[in-house]
Amino acid sequence: MNPTYDAVVVGSGPNGLSAAIVLQKHGLNVLLIEGKDTIGGGMRTMELTLPGFKHDVCSAIHPMAAAGPFFKTLPLAQYGLEFIHPKTLAGHPLPDGTVVSLHRSLFETADQLGRDRKSYIELFKPLVDHWDALSTDILSPLKIPNNPIKLGSFGINALKPSTYLAQKFKETRTRALWAGMAAHGIQPLTNIATSAIGMVLMAAGHYGGWPMIKGGSQSLADALANYFKAIGGKIETGNMISHLSQIPDSKLVMFDLSPKNLLKIAGEKFSKLYCWQLNRFRYGMGVFKMDFALSQPIPWKSEMLRDAGTVHLGGTLEDIKKSEKLIWEGKYSQNPYVLLSQQSLFDKTRSPDGYHTAWAYCHVPAGSEVDMSSSILSQIEKYAPGFKESIIGKHTFNSREIENYNPNYIGGDINAGVQDWSQIFTRPALRISPYRTSFKNFYICSASTPPGGGVHGMGGYYAAKRAIKDLF
Repeated sequence: MNPTYDAVVVGSGPNGLSAAIVLQKHGLNVLLIEGKDTIGGGMRTMELTLPGFKHDVCSAIHPMAAAGPFFKTLPLAQYGLEFIHPKTLAGHPLPDGTVVSLHRSLFETADQLGRDRKSYIELFKPLVDHWDALSTDILSPLKIPNNPIKLGSFGINALKPSTYLAQKFKETRTRALWAGMAAHGIQPLTNIATSAIGMVLMAAGHYGGWPMIKGGSQSLADALANYFKAIGGKIETGNMISHLSQIPDSKLVMFDLSPKNLLKIAGEKFSKLYCWQLNRFRYGMGVFKMDFALSQPIPWKSEMLRDAGTVHLGGTLEDIKKSEKLIWEGKYSQNPYVLLSQQSLFDKTRSPDGYHTAWAYCHVPAGSEVDMSSSILSQIEKYAPGFKESIIGKHTFNSREIENYNPNYIGGDINAGVQDWSQIFTRPALRISPYRTSFKNFYICSASTPPGGGVHGMGGYYAAKRAIKDLF
């Protein structure tokens, strides 16, 4: 039988869309299938609270979309993508009332850091200066690097626990800023290789900013989808794949799915060894998320936070270290590390005139159904007295609800698997190519493959390149 398509991609997150684009650009006939009625995966925007208030359901700020090597090659601006860059990338208030911030300028950031100015510049300037060359190695599977000397210099620091690398810094404010960045890894700061997360996020910020997307994250998904269709691709929505019989005949099937869901759909085709490897894949902590409709901007004590697209709340390095350790152990923190974005300050399409939105989450044990609303509210109120009075609508997602919304987020793990030293390059299984499954025509391209979580599309890019080389 002649296959209906050359390739079918299941799942329309950033990696699924990227894989579909790479395959279609190679001249293949590609169908992209999405289970929900709208494409996007972690890139969706909805009116979660009140009519007219647009909230990013998952991802909200996009340093890797701006700095990643693949999206830059696509004419996405022609398809409606517009980045909005806040004046301050990320602000971090401290218990003493001061604020330390990440700025687009490396030197403006360093100038806040007192005795750590020189150390900060020495750590990040080589990475920022050589980002174009290094990003293709950093955001890739394990391979012979294009720039081994430069990558080696980065790797020496990146493989360290973030608490160990923090010893470079003397100032409490520098250590707090660093901890807030490293904690994006959603694991204890004492874990090996947690420095990689902080270094990449900060360097990407100095290189390309920490932008939000005008109209919401859905606009990035729509731009990728519209470009894919413009070059001949086909998209089918509202078809939640639960069995292989639902997938049209094709030479290649690419799955933008977590290992757990891949096993449910295609496990019958895999070897016992590969099934065993996928079943051993480890997922990380979950998140509890809140969205707010507000009658006014967040009333921060510090004016410096009113220019920040992102705010990290959690105190000092020691505070964040303690909080993340408790959650890793299955407990709850009374002083949680909270990530907050205030997009409506910079993007007027997000809320009705005179009103605002806010987006926030904290980490929780995997699969948690505990309501962390009061803890998040208290953490915000600590630095913005009167915030509670400004709330006119709110929406919450616990970890179980997040998984129900997006089945790839197992237990609420938005990174689609722990990104620790044992799963950085071997996710989801130890193989010559992490994108190949044990069945010749099936490939996996989700955030559970290298380089891991984040809206950059590189897992899909490399998976598609691998499949083209193998099959076409």
